[in-house]
Amino acid sequence: MRDLTPSCPDRDFGDGVAIMSRQTVQPDWIDYNGHMNVAFYTLAFDKAFDEFLEDWIGTGVTFVERSRFGPMALQSQVCFLGELLEGEAFHVRFWLVDHDDKRMHVFCQMIAEKDGSVAATYESLGMNVDLEARRGAPYPGWAVERMDRLMSAQKDHERPKQLGQVIGIRRKA
Repeated sequence: MRDLTPSCPDRDFGDGVAIMSRQTVQPDWIDYNGHMNVAFYTLAFDKAFDEFLEDWIGTGVTFVERSRFGPMALQSQVCFLGELLEGEAFHVRFWLVDHDDKRMHVFCQMIAEKDGSVAATYESLGMNVDLEARRGAPYPGWAVERMDRLMSAQKDHERPKQLGQVIGIRRKA
């Protein structure tokens, strides 16, 4: 029997500002250019996404272990806007851009705590997957309701300019 209990209690999303825990650039995240390597930006966003699912939506690792339903990435894009150096602290802010009964579209900003600048952005489309059947599956009704409420709380937030950005070389006409 699968346990579909949320990984966290329901919460009041208030103004919808979803900021995850502080992270710090680790020594082994530094590349030969002396700054955080691109792979570790993705790792840091993924850690923040796990926290978002666990503590905000209720479909995090605790839920996955009990229910055997979990998130899988379908598409993602990272934009690098500034450097982070060893030991620097940052946090990640989330926007729930859209969702349906099986998918979630999120946008995130990695914000340097030293000056509040946006070091990187991350946009991702993921799907809830039945880990036994290995196929897409609907979120529990309570998770859809939570996502509806979070989107409603964020509806008046200014959308970052990188949201939905197309990748490519821009040429002058």
